[in-house]
Amino acid sequence: MKNDLYSKGRSVSDLKAHLVLTTKYRRKVFTGTMIERLHEIFAGLLEQQDCRLVSFDGEQDHIHLLFQYHPDIHLSKLVNSLKSVSSRKMRVEFGSELSKTYYKKPVLWNSSYFIASCGGVTISVLKKYIDSQDTPDG
Repeated sequence: MKNDLYSKGRSVSDLKAHLVLTTKYRRKVFTGTMIERLHEIFAGLLEQQDCRLVSFDGEQDHIHLLFQYHPDIHLSKLVNSLKSVSSRKMRVEFGSELSKTYYKKPVLWNSSYFIASCGGVTISVLKKYIDSQDTPDG
C-alpha cells in the first residue's frame, strides 16, 4: 500500500474503516501496557490480512482502530478474527490481571462492535463532484 492507495489485480482502492471495540460489560480493565500490546497485536493481525493500521488508541474500557483494507475483505469476518485472536492473546499474556475482573473464562470483548466507513472527503463534496460530471447528450 503506497500513498493511501491499495492496488491489487485490476483494482485500485482507498477504503478505510473506524472500528470501536468495548470490553465485556464495559469493565475498565485496560492499562497503558495492555493498550500498547493491543496496538501491536492489531497491527500484526491487519498486516497478515494485507490491511494497514492507520491509527490506534484506547481507554480503560474500549479501543479505536482506523484501518485500510481492500475490497475483497469481508469486514464482519475480519472483525470477528480481530476480536477472537486479540482476546486469546490478551488472556494468555495478561490472564492474571483479567481474571481479577472476569472471574470465569475471561471474555475480553463485548459481543457487539461499532464500525463506520471513512473517507477523505465528505459525502456532500463527493455528491457535488458526481453531480457536476459532464453527461454526454443523447
